[in-house]
Amino acid sequence: MADLRREEPSRPTRRSRPGWPTLLLLLAVCYAVAALGSVAAAGSGETYQALDRPSWAPPGRLFGPVWTVLYGTIAVAAWLALRGDRGSGSGDSSRTGRVPAMVWWSVQLALNLAWTPLFFAADAYGWAFADICLLLLALAGTIVAFGRRRRAAALLLLPYAAWVTYAAALNLSIWLLNT
Repeated sequence: MADLRREEPSRPTRRSRPGWPTLLLLLAVCYAVAALGSVAAAGSGETYQALDRPSWAPPGRLFGPVWTVLYGTIAVAAWLALRGDRGSGSGDSSRTGRVPAMVWWSVQLALNLAWTPLFFAADAYGWAFADICLLLLALAGTIVAFGRRRRAAALLLLPYAAWVTYAAALNLSIWLLNT
């Protein structure tokens, strides 16, 4: 016997907008990257102190707190981008654009993860500089992709971009001073 009930048109559900569990997952991913970098940077404090550094290099104790905050903003930015923009018309709350945004985000996070072992474990300052330059490009792509989804997501990445730009200049200076 055929079912004669009419199907209701599908409506967006709460599931189409990632909620708190997704934010917690993104935070876990970002802090896992931080933890892996920390393992790769074992003894980095001594290594950093032993390097010839420019006069504008920050003290080593500054890196941990700065990165702790930045990894949190990286995760929140991804969550906001996944959720899209509600009500302003400038973003897209549908699924359109989610995949490219998260591909860019994943690439920049992988390049972020690769930098620490290159710089500290391998003492490969030139390769680390190449990696951080690629990271800056991927981060620019992430900011553009996130901006198409939600302006706040892109804006949250600007302090990260500023810090990575500073870190790239520091990396280059250290490479030149120590080769």
